[in-house]
Amino acid sequence: MSRTEFVVATAVILFVAFALGWFANWLVHRFTRVAADDVAQLDRMSQELHAAEETRDQAITYVEQREAELTTRLAQTEAELRAAMDGLRDARFEAEDLRARLNRENVG
Repeated sequence: MSRTEFVVATAVILFVAFALGWFANWLVHRFTRVAADDVAQLDRMSQELHAAEETRDQAITYVEQREAELTTRLAQTEAELRAAMDGLRDARFEAEDLRARLNRENVG
């Protein structure tokens, strides 16, 4: 094999390798290309996800406000209950005191 034949054979082999590599690259990009419908669907899903997150945040805010309101109402109700129980205890004590006085007066 002469030097010229060797150079031509090497050039042909390199060209075939380049052509095969280019064709393989084209095939990979052809099959992995994202379709416009897929991009549109991803955009729609992204918008729906954003709307769902906003709705979730609004729901969390509402629940926290409602919880704070109910906690306040519970504290007020407990304070009213304590006041009523104190008043009832005082009334019972006073009634018992009056009964004891009446019994002493009736006995005496």
